[in-house]
Formats: sequence, structure tokens, C-alpha cells
Amino acid sequence: MQISGQEIVRKLRESLFSSILKQEVGFFDKTRTGELINRLSADTTIVGRCLTDNLSDGLRSLAQAGAGVGMMLYVSPSLAAFVLMVVPPIACLAVIFGKFLRSISRRTQDALAEATQVSILLMCNKKNRYGSNSFYSELMKGLGAGTRLWELMDRKPEFPLTEGLVLKPEQLKGELEFCNVCFAYPTRKDSPIFQDLNLSVPAGSVMAVVGSSGSGKSTLVSLLLRLYDPDSGVVTVDGRDIRDLNPYWLRSHIGTVSQEPVLFSCSVAENIAYGAADPSRVTVEDIYRAAQIANAHDFIQEFPKGYDTVVGEKGVLLSGGQKQRVAIARAMLKNPKILLLDEATSALDAENEFLVQEALERLMQGRTVLIIAHRLSTIQSADAVAVLDQHRVMEIGSHAKLLANDQGLFRKLMEKQAFLQAKQKQALF
Repeated sequence: MQISGQEIVRKLRESLFSSILKQEVGFFDKTRTGELINRLSADTTIVGRCLTDNLSDGLRSLAQAGAGVGMMLYVSPSLAAFVLMVVPPIACLAVIFGKFLRSISRRTQDALAEATQVSILLMCNKKNRYGSNSFYSELMKGLGAGTRLWELMDRKPEFPLTEGLVLKPEQLKGELEFCNVCFAYPTRKDSPIFQDLNLSVPAGSVMAVVGSSGSGKSTLVSLLLRLYDPDSGVVTVDGRDIRDLNPYWLRSHIGTVSQEPVLFSCSVAENIAYGAADPSRVTVEDIYRAAQIANAHDFIQEFPKGYDTVVGEKGVLLSGGQKQRVAIARAMLKNPKILLLDEATSALDAENEFLVQEALERLMQGRTVLIIAHRLSTIQSADAVAVLDQHRVMEIGSHAKLLANDQGLFRKLMEKQAFLQAKQKQALF
């Protein structure tokens, strides 16, 4: 029974984890991490125990009860009839108590998810607890935990990843357009990010987007990747509403390099190969070529194990510049038609910024690029610059044109940045 119980728990966790991965980003905005971890660990364990240990206890209890009733009927039928008359009231009380216990179990699991950090949950749920609870009370606890599991496993994502239109690669040009877009995050509907935002990025061009903190620069990236859908208006790729496109196909043709790239605790080569549509078909030569273009090959070769070096959780063993170059190599291997750069150089020092910027310029060639940035060195290479303010695009034009406008928002942003950089230099000397 123990082996069967562990197998049930394993399959429950696999099904639940698969269901979680299919959910849209808005679901994770509204759901606490602790609650998901608690359902994956504690709830699945309770349900598994309910279906194994309690099942065997229940069968044994039924057998004992049947044998006892048989003996009573054999010894004294009249006394047995009197005893059996007491069973219905007790059964009714047990049902009432079971419903109450089931509700208490559900509330207990919810409170545990809210009050406990992930690390503590993982440690606590490894303990084996043995109490004096009866078979019936344990069964009700299992039903309470099971209800929470089925709710999540049966939840359908707002936009399935595998449904929608798939275009042939040669049909994708890369023209992007935001048309009358209004958007607020699901958890902050009273704080709109965009109101009637309009922005057009021609195929093969480089568009830089600047603005003050909180103006919605990174939200543009989230909408293009269809992590969220706009409340009104449309986001189009080559004139097609992205809501009509297959999300998995769309994201496979978009490369992203963010301020803090996500690296996994595996080798450098595996992290780079992760960018490919089919990592199993990536050759060593492909990885080397992508790393060389990203200015990453030299520092990788300096590691004792080279490309087999494990980078640690979230790439903790690499510097910021090294992580960025690995992320650029990953994007290069993906060979996307559309490239999104979300403040990719904002946290780097001058030397690393030069190496990363050089790699980015190679990566941008022949692609539609949307740059979220504030550093002058990144903006200067753009064909056009869009300035976000007051929930919409307030200015758009070439870097030189916007900088020439003394009263423009872009000019003020650049002057503020230059002033802050001057203050930082004074503080150093």
C-alpha cells in the first residue's frame, strides 16, 4: 500500500504541476506562491494518504464490524437488533461531523498556504505525522484537500497555449502595432497602465521606448508576448491580432533579453541550447557559434570545465555581464524574427556594457527590435524613439529630432540622466 500511495502522490503532483504551467500569467499575479506550493506538497500527500492508509483501515474496520454483527446475531438476535437501532443516529452525527471537519481541513490548508514561506513548507511537509484520528475524520480531511486539488487541476487557462493560427516562417515579416490599447493589470484594475496607446514598429526597424519609472515600458513586452491581453484595442503582428495567433508559435518567434535573464542550474551549454525550438537537435558547433557572436565564448573557455560548467541556481556563479551574454547567445540560437530588449544593459558597468552592447548590435541585424531602455548608448542606435507618459505615447521620432526639442519630454529625460551621471561621478572623486 505504501508503494501504491507514493505512486498516487507522484501522479497527482505531475498532473497538478502540468495544470499550473498551463495557466496564464494573470493567474500567478492573483495566486500566492505559498498556496501553489502547499497544494503541490501538503494537499497531494493528504489525498494520497486518504486513498491508501485510510482505505486499508476502512476495509479492516468494515471486516471487524461485519464479524462483530455476525457474532451478536448468533449469540442474541434481540440484543443485536437493539444495538443496530443505535447505528442510524450515530451515522447521521458522523455525516454532520464529517462535513464540518472537511470544511475545517480546507480552511486549515488555506491558512497554512498563507502563513508559511516556501522553504518552511517544504521542510514541514517532509514530516510523518501519526495521530489518534479515526478513519472517518482522516477521510474527511482527504476530501477537503482533494477539493482544493481538483479546483486547480480542472481550471482552464484564459488563453490556451496550443490553440490559434500558425503561420509559415516565411510569412512572418515582423511588423508590430499597438492600436488604441487600454490595459490595467488584473490585480490593479483601478490603476490603468495604458489608455488609447498607439505605436507602430515597421518590419526590420529598431524602435526604442523610453519613459519614467512606471510609465509602462516593460508592459509593452508583456503584451507582445501575450502574457496578458489588452482590456480594449488590439496588438497586431503583420496586421494580425495576436489573440488569433497560437501563443506557443508566437513566442517561439520572439527573442527576449531582459535586465535579469533567467538561467537554470545546469551547464552553460544547456542554458544556451534552451533557446532553440528543439534543443535536442542543437549541435556543439551551433552553441559555439552563438556564444562567439554574443562575446561569451572567451570567458566560457576560461572556466575549468568550459561549456560544461554548471552556472548555479539563477546563474549565481556568473557575473551580471556574463549572464547577459549567455542570454544573448540563447536568443541568437533561437534566431527570432522579433527581438525584445528590456533594459538589457541597465545594470552593467562600463566594460560589460560595451561587450553586451556590441553583442546586441550583432543580434539586432535583420530583425524587428523593440528596445526598452534609458541609457543614451542604447537609444542612439534606434531608428526611432517613442516616449511614454500619461498612459500613452506622447512623443515619437528620431533620436536627434527629439533631442533638438528643448521643451520635449525626451530632452528632459536625457538632461535628467546626464545630471544624475554627473552627480555619481562627483561622488566617486
